[in-house]
Amino acid sequence: MSRKCEKHRGSRTHGRGKKAGRGAGKRGGRGQAGLHKHKYITTVKYHPDYFGRHGMRRDPSLYLRPNTINVGDLMENLDAFVASGEAAKKDDKYTINLQKIGIDKLLGTGRVSAKIIVMVDEATEKAVSKIETAGGEVKILEDDETDSTDDTE
Repeated sequence: MSRKCEKHRGSRTHGRGKKAGRGAGKRGGRGQAGLHKHKYITTVKYHPDYFGRHGMRRDPSLYLRPNTINVGDLMENLDAFVASGEAAKKDDKYTINLQKIGIDKLLGTGRVSAKIIVMVDEATEKAVSKIETAGGEVKILEDDETDSTDDTE
């Protein structure tokens, strides 16, 4: 045995104090332990924003995420839309109402190789230019707003 060990035989703490010999006892716990208790001053002084929520968040049900489709995807699925009756083909032009399908916005990624007449709520400039370059047209639909006010009294 070492001399120090022999010296402390019979001593309860071997010269370390009450908790110094037990795990992380002398430092008050490991890591962030005790920040709401015995290390509270450390929290207030050095990490004041450690606990709690910060900033504001909207409920996910309030986010507006429009259903979108790219012109390339529209071209790929055009025959399927005609087969299901959601689009019509007259001569060499296709006519499709994306609002009835449940699509809110037309995006411009992809290639257009056919003449398409598209009716949609919104469309990007790139999508409109690609369809018009191919010989088609984009009609932006307005919301059906009915005026309930009568001018005749």
